[in-house]
Amino acid sequence: MYVVIFRATVRQLDETYTRVAEHMRELALTEFGCLAFHAVTEGAQEVALSYWPDEAAIRAWKAHPAHLLAQQHGREHWYTSYSVEVAEVRRAYQSGYAAA
Repeated sequence: MYVVIFRATVRQLDETYTRVAEHMRELALTEFGCLAFHAVTEGAQEVALSYWPDEAAIRAWKAHPAHLLAQQHGREHWYTSYSVEVAEVRRAYQSGYAAA
């Protein structure tokens, strides 16, 4: 399993952002094999974690035309800066937590 860690400094989030973010999340989960997707924004900082079964799914997601367009809008309108990290999850465990 892999995790994609997206961190951004928010410039301005608007109604278009909300619609696009919901669509991108749903697309990742239903069409690209994303296992889970969590995002939070505090002040000007946004962090999103998405979990994937393999790197091929991540690459397919990154190259999808709708995602490419969302990335372009992010660079031009919503974020002043961002970073993306892809990491392999080597171990995962939980206790008393029902994962969504």
